[in-house]
Amino acid sequence: MTLVEWAEAVRRELELSGTDPLGKEDVDRILDLAKDAAHSVARPAAPLTTYLLGVAVGQGADPARAAAVLSRLALDQRDDS
Repeated sequence: MTLVEWAEAVRRELELSGTDPLGKEDVDRILDLAKDAAHSVARPAAPLTTYLLGVAVGQGADPARAAAVLSRLALDQRDDS
């Protein structure tokens, strides 16, 4: 099972019927954000940050813009260390 297929299975299981399926670019965006948070802040920041991205998107934020903002925030933390 690919990650895109997994995301679709999760979406169906959670009955997120009002949302579009995730494509490879969406999955890559989330994984890139998780990588930035894990390597620049702390490993546990990866799931927390991606969860908060989901909350923001659920409240209407643009996924690409929100992910870029959070990646920049994480990378800035690395530079501040």
